[in-house]
Amino acid sequence: MWLRDEILKSIWHAFTALDVDQRGKVSKSQLKVLSHSLCTVMKIPHDPVALEEHFKDDDKGPLSNQGYMPYLNRFILDKVQEEFDVLEFNKMCWTLCYKKNISTKHLLITDDNAFKVWCIFNFLSEDKYPLVMITEEIECFLRKLLEAMGSGWSEEKFCDYKLQLHSKNNRLSAWELIELLGLGHFTKGMTRQTLSMGIGEVFQELILDVLKQGYMMKKGHKRKNWTERWFVLRPNSLSYYACEDLVEKKGDIILDPTCCVESLPDKEGKKCMFIIKCTDKSFEISASDKKKKQEWLQAIQTCLQLLRLGLPSPHREARLRRRELRQRQQTEEDDLAERMKHLQAANENKQRQLEGMRKDRYRLDLKREKMVRQQMEEQVAQKSSELEQYLLRVRELEDMYRRLEEALEDEKQAKQDEEAMHKLQASLLEEEAAKRAELERFHRQQQRALLQTEAEKQELVAEQRLKERELQAAMLQLEKLERERLGALEQYQEVSMKLERAANKTKTWKDKVAKHEGLVRLIQPGHKGPQRITNWGPASFTDVELELRKKSWQERKNQGPPGSVNTPR
Repeated sequence: MWLRDEILKSIWHAFTALDVDQRGKVSKSQLKVLSHSLCTVMKIPHDPVALEEHFKDDDKGPLSNQGYMPYLNRFILDKVQEEFDVLEFNKMCWTLCYKKNISTKHLLITDDNAFKVWCIFNFLSEDKYPLVMITEEIECFLRKLLEAMGSGWSEEKFCDYKLQLHSKNNRLSAWELIELLGLGHFTKGMTRQTLSMGIGEVFQELILDVLKQGYMMKKGHKRKNWTERWFVLRPNSLSYYACEDLVEKKGDIILDPTCCVESLPDKEGKKCMFIIKCTDKSFEISASDKKKKQEWLQAIQTCLQLLRLGLPSPHREARLRRRELRQRQQTEEDDLAERMKHLQAANENKQRQLEGMRKDRYRLDLKREKMVRQQMEEQVAQKSSELEQYLLRVRELEDMYRRLEEALEDEKQAKQDEEAMHKLQASLLEEEAAKRAELERFHRQQQRALLQTEAEKQELVAEQRLKERELQAAMLQLEKLERERLGALEQYQEVSMKLERAANKTKTWKDKVAKHEGLVRLIQPGHKGPQRITNWGPASFTDVELELRKKSWQERKNQGPPGSVNTPR
């Protein structure tokens, strides 16, 4: 017996694995292969043209899970008429999806155990997509697994793990569940074999519907001999095999509501006997001890009682009760939230009514308070006006004080600039007087030199003319300096009016004066020996310049003027 919801979960895993780009869609060619595999496993004829005909109006490319579901229900699931091997079906879907989602090389479980955990996940997961297992079902599965391995349940460890699950919205995917078991988070200290046996036992109970299994003796119908068999109890049958590997099946005892099970007294050397009475046959079975006999009797009676009531197996019934309980709790929470909304609305209405009554009650008090407040506001306004006038007067005084400080600062700066201009004018006058004295000295020396010797006068006519030209240039330069002095005086008058510009122009003028190198020579530190006195005045030339001039004069003297003969003195 197979359930459509559980089959669809396995198909969803296979469909998701084919969605390589994670877009929620799969190409039609891949869906054809998937549909053919499903039809083969579920033993129904496959129609290769059905998919194209079903989607002939949809040529937009890949199909989503919602688009593929109507075709799956109509052309595959609705055509299933006979029982098929659900385990083989799950293995086919598992083969399509597990390699793309998880690798068991670094885990403590094998691929076969991972497949069993995957099947258990599909059984316990919620009927919503994408498939997830919530915290309650995870706890139920771990409790069964640890009980099957003979280990105790640690509530503290699971509470710590629930705190970690909170970051994942209290749910796990199938691959996260496999990794949880494979990493040994709850099975530390357990061997791989113990973990494998525990997973196998839970798999048999939840997936294969194995309620109980074990060795017992069975009496044959023909030869009446007793043979040891491995019995496996399911909700509607009791199967027996040659041994526990379940390879060689010897027969089935079909259970129905008309069957019954009764205890038998010891006979024929056999103890702990009981009989299962069916419609056409009866089966005598002997357990190994009284405890096993009682366990088997109780388990078979439970199966018969469930069949008579039309209920599913105990673990399916428990899962259904857990889901109903969660739904009921969710409904109660929704109802409580709705009631809270109604109570909040009623409370708001009450508050509004009380507020209205309070307004009516305190209306007169509010009027009185309003009058008092108006009076106080008038007083405050009057005080504020006085305060503003006082602050305005203070600001005016501060502004006046600031202007006075600025005027004093400007006057101080003007005096400083005036003193600087006086000093500059005095220095210029001193320089002009020095140059004038130097020129007069130079002129007197030249006159004395002319009076001293007539011979030298003839020899130095050319040089005298040169000197005269230089003298004229110096006079021109002196006139230029005079004009510059007058310009400086005009600038000084302008600076007196505009103090800030005078300082900058004075610096520029000083730079211009410093650049002239003729008669106006910058005073530089010289040699400390006795000054040389030449025809042009004391210290008019440096030693190097004097030597150069002397050498030039000797050369001209030796050559003489053209057409003339040197005469001895």
